[in-house]
Amino acid sequence: MKLTAKTAKHNKLILVLLIFLCIVWSIPTVGMLVTSFRDKDAVSSSGWWQAYKTPSAFTLANYDEVLGGQHFTVGTASGSTESRRGVSMASAFISSITVTVPAVIIPILVAAAAAYAFAWMSFWGRKLFFATVIALLVVPLQIALIPILRDYQSIGLNGTYLGIWFAHSGFGLSLAIYILFNYISTIPRSILESAFIDGANHFTVFSRLILPLSIPALASFAIFQFIWVWNDLLVALVFLSGSGQKMDVVTVRLMNMAGTRGTEWHLLTAGAFISMILPLIVFLSLQKYFVRGLLAGSVKG
Repeated sequence: MKLTAKTAKHNKLILVLLIFLCIVWSIPTVGMLVTSFRDKDAVSSSGWWQAYKTPSAFTLANYDEVLGGQHFTVGTASGSTESRRGVSMASAFISSITVTVPAVIIPILVAAAAAYAFAWMSFWGRKLFFATVIALLVVPLQIALIPILRDYQSIGLNGTYLGIWFAHSGFGLSLAIYILFNYISTIPRSILESAFIDGANHFTVFSRLILPLSIPALASFAIFQFIWVWNDLLVALVFLSGSGQKMDVVTVRLMNMAGTRGTEWHLLTAGAFISMILPLIVFLSLQKYFVRGLLAGSVKG
């Protein structure tokens, strides 16, 4: 009984500590959320924790301006000035979707086929090739950017969606193959042998057995890849350079906003929350597979 009471006390202490950490971790996000709904004057005159004092300062105009394109003033040939509307965050949102979705699907399909081959097919150099793939996990992608960029420029892929799809797919393949191999290799061999006895070939086994059984691992990697590609700034800057503002992704657009409108926190926070919407939806919708995919292959038997 003493041990049970002591354990219950420890569990309550851990629960309180976790709640405290979650609250502390969430404070900056709450501050950004409140700031994104306040007008410029309120943001510059008081902190977000004092927002309750000026309820009239809450507005949706920040999101309307960010989604519709921020106004800026330019000079004309006659010497006067006029207000124009810049490229909107909505177009950057669409551009990010155009970049991210294929950059998730392509490596999943390629890595699943490679993981199946490494796990269940016998061919010359299999262990060597697999070790090479795993070794690529420790190679930083930054050292490959310039060589790949030169190749892209020589064949005309720089500044195109196809080029950045290939770049993100290549950088994510090693992790994808490793995660999927750990899961696919734990599938009972008897299932595959029964399929082969019934006359199925490797393609049939892969498409009708391996892929459906590997959904937890596929979803787990999809979360990693989606969030990484969506939040990426470096690769987008390198491989979409020279494509113009119409192909800017959300991270590039936020960087430009911070550079040109760095004091307008009400717009920056609104843009940041717009960029968070889709990753949150993806994570929450695939959350039930996340832990199962991460633990795949960790325990056998």
